[in-house]
Amino acid sequence: MFSSISGRSVLVTGGTKGIGKGIAAGFAAQGAQVVITGRDATAGEAAAAELSAAGGKVTFLAGDVSDHASCAAVVAGTQERHGGLDVVCCNAGIFPASPLAEMTPAELDEVLGVNLKGTFFTVQAALPALRESGHGRVILTSSITGPITGFAGWSHYGASKAGQLGFMRSAALEFAKSGITVNAVMPGNIITEGLDDLGPEYLASMAASIPLGRLGSVADIANAALFLASDEANFITGVALPVDGGALVKIG
Repeated sequence: MFSSISGRSVLVTGGTKGIGKGIAAGFAAQGAQVVITGRDATAGEAAAAELSAAGGKVTFLAGDVSDHASCAAVVAGTQERHGGLDVVCCNAGIFPASPLAEMTPAELDEVLGVNLKGTFFTVQAALPALRESGHGRVILTSSITGPITGFAGWSHYGASKAGQLGFMRSAALEFAKSGITVNAVMPGNIITEGLDDLGPEYLASMAASIPLGRLGSVADIANAALFLASDEANFITGVALPVDGGALVKIG
């Protein structure tokens, strides 16, 4: 379906599990060469092996998006493996709960460091390669939480995800002359490993609250990212796309 993706070089941060792993799987299934990165080398190697066994071209590079030098090293490693870099998916994110009244400076710094500064650092490192690509794409995994809705205990997370969209709009303007598009996907309630402990009854109640009657899948997010990375989307930039089963329509 996304024929222009085949053969392109893709970097997915936070690609060892959850939505990031789903995004990597989606690109690999369309013939892209994919590097996934994360801090847990054991999980990363296992994820790369699993995705490669399914027929994809996926490798792992250890990296920490909150560290500027690490981002530069991962981008350089991706270019070395693939001969260039066409698509950057800034997906790495953490969401530890912390009520604002109890939040420590260290907790705030950690969330903003990974979720927001990690986006800056990764895109900064990738910019020369994306310019050289001729069809560079930046795709951010934001959220409906923060930009549009809130969730108690996640003020730092919400602020980081809203911040990503502020970054997106200005970066889209800065990079437009280079032919690089910058867009975001805003997931709603998506089934990932992080929901496993909530139990079937709670998950059923979550699904019932969504107009389409189900929780989203990582493939739903991957398909949105694939479209935004494709040649068919080359006139779309600075856009945040909700993928939420109609949740925002119901709220609004």
